[in-house]
This record gives sequence, structure tokens and C-alpha cells, in this order.
Amino acid sequence: MTKDGGKQQKQDNKAQQYGVTPQSADFNDWYNEVVKKADLADHSPVAGAMVVRPYGTALWENIQRGLDDRFKATGHQNLLFPTLIPMNFIMKEAEHVEGFAPELFTVSKIGTEVLSEPYVMRPTSETIIGHMWAGWLNSYRDLPFLHNQWGSVFRAELRTKPFLRTSEFFWQEGHTAHANEDEARAEVRQQLDEYHAFCRDVLALPVVRGEKTASERFAGAENTYSIEGMMRDGKALQSGTSHYLGQNFSRAFGVKFQTREQKEEFAFTTSWGLSSRIIGAIIMTHGDDFGLMMPPRIAPIQVVVIPVGRKDNFGEMVQEGEKLAAELRAQGLRVKVDGRDGVTNGFKYNDWELKGVPVRIELGPRDLESGVVVVKSRHSEEKETLPRAEAVAGMAARVDALHDWLYQRASSFMQERTAEVDDFEAFKQNIEEGRWVRAYHCADAACEKSIKEETKATARNVPFDDAEFFADRGEGQCVKCGQPSAYGKRVIFGRQY
Repeated sequence: MTKDGGKQQKQDNKAQQYGVTPQSADFNDWYNEVVKKADLADHSPVAGAMVVRPYGTALWENIQRGLDDRFKATGHQNLLFPTLIPMNFIMKEAEHVEGFAPELFTVSKIGTEVLSEPYVMRPTSETIIGHMWAGWLNSYRDLPFLHNQWGSVFRAELRTKPFLRTSEFFWQEGHTAHANEDEARAEVRQQLDEYHAFCRDVLALPVVRGEKTASERFAGAENTYSIEGMMRDGKALQSGTSHYLGQNFSRAFGVKFQTREQKEEFAFTTSWGLSSRIIGAIIMTHGDDFGLMMPPRIAPIQVVVIPVGRKDNFGEMVQEGEKLAAELRAQGLRVKVDGRDGVTNGFKYNDWELKGVPVRIELGPRDLESGVVVVKSRHSEEKETLPRAEAVAGMAARVDALHDWLYQRASSFMQERTAEVDDFEAFKQNIEEGRWVRAYHCADAACEKSIKEETKATARNVPFDDAEFFADRGEGQCVKCGQPSAYGKRVIFGRQY
């Protein structure tokens, strides 16, 4: 057996010890097992829906908090709309209803009474928000409307996967209205950039910003922009979107105002959203064969303290562990003391590695006497024995260092697994081998559809000129049909979740 083969075998054995299928054996099984065994989510008695457990909820709350602070810093206000939307609202915007029709949940009865008009459980809220805006907006002085809401939406899914595709999922949806097109387009780009910065600076996720092709646009939008991330199986995950809606919804719902010149004008609107599928991105971008690796800046638990002792002194060691935790909390860290009795140390070590806690500290009687602690970072195989005061003083920096390691690891992986190709045979081969492909494309919808049918790859986006990943300028021939490229740069293609 080669050295690399021996290392892989050792990792596979350890992964099996954790009770998790190695990624290399079956990535799908690995994902599902990690979600359940790390206590993130569980199956629900409601078909297609999930129950998010406290650990997963704490993660989502940290994401919410971070994003909400960013939205409010840019002047946005939260509001709440009902879950039910009158069916006629959906029908008013033709492209919108066509885009969502197969996914709609409808309510036709209340108790035993059959409704004269069904309600739709919101797949998104542009229609009902447009209706309300029409009553709130009078003058250009009222604009801009900068609104956001947190909640859940409902879209029927045939093949469900926790966090990635469920019939009910959690998200935020921003909706804004502006007096002119330039302001609205600036809003669209600003919010996409907020998502990008949040993924980079908080979640350690490298993502590519760019515009969706016409075939991949949001129903009813004039332009759709996305951030795309690469998972460790090479597939793409659309991690956030921002849409320029123009005046489409304003015209449908009469969202108009008096301009400075006393003319009547329809508002220019946007919408943008990021959902709980970002948790799937965190799992699949940062996880390894042994489970999660939580980005430290949003990890529900940043440090776990494991007291080590015998039956006769275990209670005392738990108390000492709480004292150490208090010192760490004073450094601004989120800390958990694992005081479970009757559970082996090995089980605890494996359990917290599976949950992806950035740093583990072991504290035993001899360590206490010597004034030291044993420290292990999640991404390292090595343990360190450090003076207690030194470990406490340096813990915040140690935890945060994992962020940079995770981001660099994921960035390198994405670039290594992306190929630049100019012929369709190379395109097909690279897609089949689990890579993204950068290629010229003609922008013809029929050609794009034929690529998808033949390779199961979709156009992820056309990267912005200022994107740190894969931005370029150039002309070429469409990788499929040979016609001139339409974008002046290469398009990213890949199989998606």
C-alpha cells in the first residue's frame, strides 16, 4: 500500500469509528449522516420538511444576526407579511406565476368552508409586498422603500435534502422600491456584495459573483445576479441571489408615485435573498470525513472544555472546567463544558469533532496540578500541552485562525477543480469528473438547454469584472455550437444542488 493509500485507509477507519461514511465513498450519504448525527436537523412528519434542532437553530440564529446587522447598517428595516397570499396576486404577474406554478402550495378550505378564492402559501413575497406598497406610496419623497423580512417560504420539492431542498425553508427576503433605475440597480449590486462579503469574512466561503443567464433568471426579473460556491464533491451551490425587477411588479400592482416634475411614474423595484441552504454550503464546503468544521465566527460553540477524571473526582473536574470556561468567556468566546457523566472521553472527543467545534480543551487532575491544559484545534491531528494562562490569553486568536485556514483551503480547492476549456469534448469530460468549467457561450437559450440535457451542467453565472475568482475579458466561440461568444468573457458551468 502506498503512503497516500495508507493515510486514506487510516482516515476511512477513523470516519467509520465516528459512524460517518467517508466523503470519498459516498458524498450524499456523508452529508445526510452528518446533518443528523451532528444534531443539526432531523426528518419531519410533514413530507418534504425538516425539523431544525437546537444546534442547527443556533447556527442559523448566528447567521441571521450577522446579516441583519449588515442590512440595518445600510438603512433597511424589517417587517412581517402573512404566509398566505391571494391566488389572484400570483396570477397578476404572468412570468412570475409561470415560474412558480409547479411549486405552489394552495389552501382551498378553512375548516369546512370552501374558499371562493384559494390562498397560496408564499413561495416569495413580491406580489403581496407590491400590493401593500401601492397603498403606502404617494410621492418621490416616500422613496426609497428599503424593506426586509425573515421567515419561511413554501415550494414543492420532489427530491428533498435537509437545508438544500425542502418544501419549507427559512430565509430572508429583501424588497426595495426606488425612484429611478440607477438607484435600483445600485441596490441590487450593493446587496449582492453584502452577501459576498458575509460569506468571505464570516462564513469562510469563497463564492463567485456574477450575472445569471436569461434562462436562469428569477421569474419576472430583468436581471438576476448570484453568488456561487463549490462544494467538496465539485458541485455548485447557488448561495444567494439579487434581482433587478425593473417596473414589472410595479405595473402589475400599481406601485406608482408623483415625481418631482409632478408626473406619474412606476417604482423601480428589487428583491434579494439568502436562505438556510447556506448551512448546506457550510457543511459541504468545510466538512471532512470526520464531520463538520464550523467557521469559527458563527460557530454556536467555539471552544468545548472536556473535564477528564475518575468517578471519585469527576464532579470536582467539572467545576474546574466551568472556572476555565468562565475565563474563556471573558475573552468573548462561546464555550461549552461537557460534563456528561458515564460517557467515555473518546466518545466525547469524537462527538465534538463531528459537530465541528473549532477548539477542544482537555483538563485532567494532573493538568490542574501542573497549571497546563491540553488543546486540539479541529483542523489538526496534533494536541498541544500549554500553560493555562497562555492558552486562555491566546484562545481567541487560535479560534479565529481557523477562519483563514478554512477560507484558503476552500479557495484552493475551487480553483484547482475549475477547468478552462474551448471544445465540447473537454467540457463533457471535466464535468463528468466533477469540475466546474469556464467556457465561452453564445447566450442562445436552445444551446444552453442542449448543454444541460447532454451533460446535466447548467450555466452558474457570468462573473463580474471585479470578481477575485475567474474574472477575465476575452472573445471566443461558443463551446457547444461554435457561434461567437455573447458575454465578452467565459461563463461558469457546473452541476448543481
